[in-house]
Amino acid sequence: MTLLAFDMGGTAVKYALMEKDGTVLEKDNFKTPNTLEKLTTELQNVKNTYADHTFTGAAFSCPGAVDNESGVIGGASAIPYIHHFPIKAMLEEKLELPVTLENDANCAALAETWLGVAKSAQDILFIIVGTGIGGAVIKDGKIHAGAHLHGGEFGYMLMNDKLETLSDTGTAVNAASRIAKRKGLPTLSGLEAFQLKENNDPIAVEEIQTMYQNLAKGIFNLQYVYDPEMIVIGGGVSEREDFLPSIQAELDKLLAKITIAKIAPKIVSCAFGNDANLIGAVANFNQVHP
Repeated sequence: MTLLAFDMGGTAVKYALMEKDGTVLEKDNFKTPNTLEKLTTELQNVKNTYADHTFTGAAFSCPGAVDNESGVIGGASAIPYIHHFPIKAMLEEKLELPVTLENDANCAALAETWLGVAKSAQDILFIIVGTGIGGAVIKDGKIHAGAHLHGGEFGYMLMNDKLETLSDTGTAVNAASRIAKRKGLPTLSGLEAFQLKENNDPIAVEEIQTMYQNLAKGIFNLQYVYDPEMIVIGGGVSEREDFLPSIQAELDKLLAKITIAKIAPKIVSCAFGNDANLIGAVANFNQVHP
C-alpha cells in the first residue's frame, strides 16, 4: 500500500514515496512555487515521476487551520494561495487520488504518537519552538482540533501583565531580539544569542534564562490544564543538548515553590527530524482511511 506524502512549507515542498506503515521509500523536495497553478503542476510531476507505482492516496501536511469536513485551509501562512477555498477537492481532481490534509504541527505530533517517543501514549501535548510557538493536542490518540480549529496554539498564552505571549517570551528568536536591543546591535540570530550566553555575556545569560523560565511556566500551566501523559518538545532549538535540561531545571524550581503541585510534567524531545511531517501526514491518512 503506497502513498504520496507532501509537506508544504514556505520555502520548499518536501515529498516522499511511502508505505502505509510509515516507511520512507524515496524522498526529495522542490522549491515552493509562487502560484497555485505552478504548485499543482509540480505535484502532478511528482506523481508522474513514480508512474510505475499504484498509489492509495496523497497525504498532505500544510500550514494553517485545516477544516477536514470542508477541505478548506483557514488562517494564513507563507503560502497564501492555499487558503480559503476547497483545496482538498481541487487536489483530488488534479492528482486523481484520495487526499487528506492536516496541519503541520498536528502531523508532527501524529508522527510521534504513531512511531516516535509517544507511541505508547494516548494523551499528549506537542510544543514546537521556532520563530513562534505552535503545538498540538492529542486526545485518545487523535488530534483534538478544537471548536475553532485552534487547538494547540500555545504561543498565544499570556505570560504577564504586559500582554506578552509565550511566543514573545519563550523563543530563542525573540530572546535574541531583546539581547540585540539591549546591546545596541542591529540584529542577532538565535544561534548567536546562545554563543554569547556560552561566553558568559551577562545580558545573554539573563535573556536566555528568562526564555527557559517562561517555557517552564507555560509547560507547568499546560500540565495542569490538560494533564497529559507527556509533553513532547520539537523545533530546531530543541535539538540543543542543553535545551530540555535547562527547561527541566526551571520546572524543578517551580515545583519546589508550588508545593501543592504534585505532578511533575514529563517533557521529552521529539524523535523525528525533517521527516516528522511526512510521517504524520501518512498517520493522518491512515486514520481517515483505515
